[in-house]
Amino acid sequence: MTLQVDRPAPGERTTPPGAGAPPRSTWRSHLYRWEGRSAPYVYVAPFFLVFFAFGLFPLVYTAWISLHQYKLGSRMRWNGLDNFVWLFTNPSFYNALWKTFTIGVLSTVPQLLLALALAHLLNYKLRGRTFLRVAMLMPYATSVAAATLVFALIFGRDQGVINGLLGLVGVEPIDWRNGDWTAQIAISVIVIWHWTGYNALIYLAGMQSISKDLYEAAAIDGANRWHQFLHVTIPGLRPTILFTIIISTIGASQLFAEPLLFGGGTPNGGSVNQYQTIGLFMYEQGWHYGQLGRAATVAWVMFVLIVGLVLVNTWLASRRRPAGEEALS
Repeated sequence: MTLQVDRPAPGERTTPPGAGAPPRSTWRSHLYRWEGRSAPYVYVAPFFLVFFAFGLFPLVYTAWISLHQYKLGSRMRWNGLDNFVWLFTNPSFYNALWKTFTIGVLSTVPQLLLALALAHLLNYKLRGRTFLRVAMLMPYATSVAAATLVFALIFGRDQGVINGLLGLVGVEPIDWRNGDWTAQIAISVIVIWHWTGYNALIYLAGMQSISKDLYEAAAIDGANRWHQFLHVTIPGLRPTILFTIIISTIGASQLFAEPLLFGGGTPNGGSVNQYQTIGLFMYEQGWHYGQLGRAATVAWVMFVLIVGLVLVNTWLASRRRPAGEEALS
């Protein structure tokens, strides 16, 4: 008996049964596919949830409250833009705005200049540089409340250290707290003491990122250390300086703890509001008078002012040509 086997014709392809059909999709393949697509969104979701809960929602809700008459212990009543009309016709608001500006200038400009000088000094090879860096950061690590209370005693009228030193040279005691400019100067000194070391370390980190070849080339061209600082260090620190200016501007606009504690915890900013900032004015309206709608209006105007100041600083810095480029051109 002969066994016959069917052979395929020439040119005919043979495929096993079911080989050409696509594989069946199981629930595991669907799960893996969904996990690969959704994993990036799951990783970033906590940030957005926290931002919406503690950032965006309070901002929007504050804007909603600013359109209502809302006192502590009572219901909100819609009043449209009446709170904004009240604010922009209130002389106390413009006084607080001016005091915020003057204290901000008195504290920010010397603070950044001192920080730049200290960073430039520590950029050289000195003995005990690590100790000096830690010592500069200690004021920043100190509590603002504790530092302000200590400085309030230092600037005391009768037994203050400052008046004691001035008395050695024949200067009469100064009533720092009740004076107009004296109170602002005293508060500015507290801010300068607290933030100078922090900004100095930021400048120092920026200086160490500047290439040493630039300094060597400038030294070969005959530039001394002062010219190297002006024409190499300052242009190289331009982004860092812009960052510190923006951060200091925001901090000066939100100044609150220093004037509050310097005045003994009262939000009026002195007997004649001589150092009442916008932060104190908002706190006074919300928690001293119970006008939460007006306080929300002040908060929103403060937010718009901060954004405007940051944009103006950025625009001015982008248009200003670095000193190093002018020297090289």
